[in-house]
Amino acid sequence: MQLGLHGSSAVKVFLILLGNYIVGRSLHTTRALPMATWAFNLAILFANELNDGYRFAALHPSLAPLDALKGAYPRWHVTFNFTMLRLVSFNMDWYWAAHRVGLLHTGAELDERQRPPTFHELPAYESFANYVAYILYPPCYIAGPIMTFNDFLWQMKRPVRIAPRDVANYALRFVICLLTMEVVLHYMYVVAIKDARAWAGDTPAQLCMLGFWNLIVVWLKLLLPWRFFRLWALADGVEPPENMVRCMANNYSPMAFWRAWHRSFNLWTTRYVYIPVGGSQRRVLATTLVFTFVALWHDLSFKLLAWGWLISLFVLPEIIANLLLPASKYGEHWWYRHLCAAGAVGNILMMMGANMVGFVLGVDGIKYLLSQLTGTVAGWQFLIVACIVIFMVVHLMFEYREEKKRQGISRRF
Repeated sequence: MQLGLHGSSAVKVFLILLGNYIVGRSLHTTRALPMATWAFNLAILFANELNDGYRFAALHPSLAPLDALKGAYPRWHVTFNFTMLRLVSFNMDWYWAAHRVGLLHTGAELDERQRPPTFHELPAYESFANYVAYILYPPCYIAGPIMTFNDFLWQMKRPVRIAPRDVANYALRFVICLLTMEVVLHYMYVVAIKDARAWAGDTPAQLCMLGFWNLIVVWLKLLLPWRFFRLWALADGVEPPENMVRCMANNYSPMAFWRAWHRSFNLWTTRYVYIPVGGSQRRVLATTLVFTFVALWHDLSFKLLAWGWLISLFVLPEIIANLLLPASKYGEHWWYRHLCAAGAVGNILMMMGANMVGFVLGVDGIKYLLSQLTGTVAGWQFLIVACIVIFMVVHLMFEYREEKKRQGISRRF
């Protein structure tokens, strides 16, 4: 598979895998492993980007012919970010198993939440075959969804029962999403307008709709490969976490939005970044570190770094509001729901702005949008009407979630 995808670059991938395994095997009983694992993998991540995947000719001119053996997917380093997450997961799960940190398996059936923290016996981690099978598992290799090593190996030992009808329904949903994307791209030229920056003369309302529908395209663009690769895994009898469990337009909380958007990555960052650096005890610091890592993991660019910091900043109002006005104390008051809806309007506007910076318009484009919204009468008129409409829609979101709770379905996103 590696030779077919990456040609001669398969050697580079296996050398990195071998290096990470040596780090884990050498240090798994010591407290140095977490730092060594992160240092090794972050260094590889930056080196891959700076060296554009490395060239054999750079080592010696006689090796130049190897660079011509590219394979079907020669830019292996572009999606190596996902492989890096699995490398960290393997070493950290090994480290915690060696120190008996986590849940001890009692013999009972494990569900999706129990598998990741439940460690295996140490020989399972020492097996290089288990390691390679996990890192290079074909359905999840290129773009995820991201599974922890513990979760993957439990599903190898105790296969999850997945009904063929469920797989067929999931395939049908994937086809519907694919056709939706085709219709949007065929009839709405928002991506071309954005790429050409052909928005001069547009009204503030048109500019906002341009940004909104570009975000919808980004949502569908990411949803399709994730759903396809998860469908492949389900057909193979493996159940990875689902990404994007809500429509992009059905979110009002930055924290819940992040949990639902790239859910498998959120579970990964929670386990390997957020909790180790302090979790809820150091929520602001932990959140800032998480989104800084997420931004740099996506791309080494100022645009995405600005996105990460904006997300961290926009999470703060929700955290502060939950501390000052907890639902347990004020939830029964008639005004509480309306106050939450008003706060949600601000959240939605901030989330759209941050994601437009990171994935649509960039810093300069968002400056132009803000100048048109706040510097013109038409801009203020649109903003006021939009806030009123969003306020009403948020109440529908609230009621939708309440109905789910009445049905016994409770989610944190």
